[in-house]
Amino acid sequence: MTSFTNREVDAGGLRTHIAEQGVGELVLLLHGFPETSYSWRHQFDELAGAGYRVVAPDLRGFGRTERPADVGRYTMLELVGDVVALIDALGERQAVVVGHDMGAVLAWYTALLRPDRVRAVGGIGVLPWPAAAPSPLTVFRQMFGDGFYHLYFQQPGVADAELAHDPTRTLRQMLYSGSADGPRAPLVVPPGGGFLDTGTDPEVLPPWLTEADVAAYVADFAVTGFTGGLNWYRNLDRNQELLKPWRGATITPPSLYVGGELDPVVDFARAADLRDQPGGMLPNLRSIVKIPHCGHWTQQERPAEVNAALIEFLKSL
Repeated sequence: MTSFTNREVDAGGLRTHIAEQGVGELVLLLHGFPETSYSWRHQFDELAGAGYRVVAPDLRGFGRTERPADVGRYTMLELVGDVVALIDALGERQAVVVGHDMGAVLAWYTALLRPDRVRAVGGIGVLPWPAAAPSPLTVFRQMFGDGFYHLYFQQPGVADAELAHDPTRTLRQMLYSGSADGPRAPLVVPPGGGFLDTGTDPEVLPPWLTEADVAAYVADFAVTGFTGGLNWYRNLDRNQELLKPWRGATITPPSLYVGGELDPVVDFARAADLRDQPGGMLPNLRSIVKIPHCGHWTQQERPAEVNAALIEFLKSL
């Protein structure tokens, strides 16, 4: 039974909601989209019991954390600044930073930009995009066409309204469709359609997701809506411009990559390339962990396997 507590902290002027448990070395857990700190509910007891101080924030624009109105306040520089400010607010000098989905992107870039503040880094599902690499949106358009969901998310107000129309359906469908239990469908919006046309609303939820879980997410997104999370996607190209000074830089802290074998986002081959090839972006990638029969919502679908991988990595530091 999880026994984490909730409170608010001032992280560099951003009112930030956090869930926390345990004492010891600080481990920050960064969620993705559409998630909140609740996505780490299965990790608190295990990591705290292993001797760590576990903190999971609602990230900028999500849940009970502030949601700036200006889309330009969601660049990667702002978001990395939030992580550093949170470490300061918690009275620490360094943290192990672990992220999932878009939270993994943030974890990787925090380690890239501020290795002095990152003891080690873990990414679940998503690998880092090299700083100043070609535009992600251009690459996605070439690979998947104009209907790819990252591109659909760009137009202000469109996906925002669609996802907010029925939050219960939105969250049930997105969590189910991205899991190992859902259909294997490309995330390409059909002409004239919406994002939810790419997935399935299940009649019965899979065993790892309860109606109470969905209700918890609905309550979180009722506070700030979906726009804050969508604004992360609306800065993908801007981030590449801002990160030009880090062109060719590597992520030097010890690192871990974890993914579900049925997660369409996961790329184990590229993870090995980023570690083993000369000039690879992850020269200190210590382990690549593949979790069988697992989809995109890795730490929720297979918490025991994720917890074991995290604890083994933490104990190795």
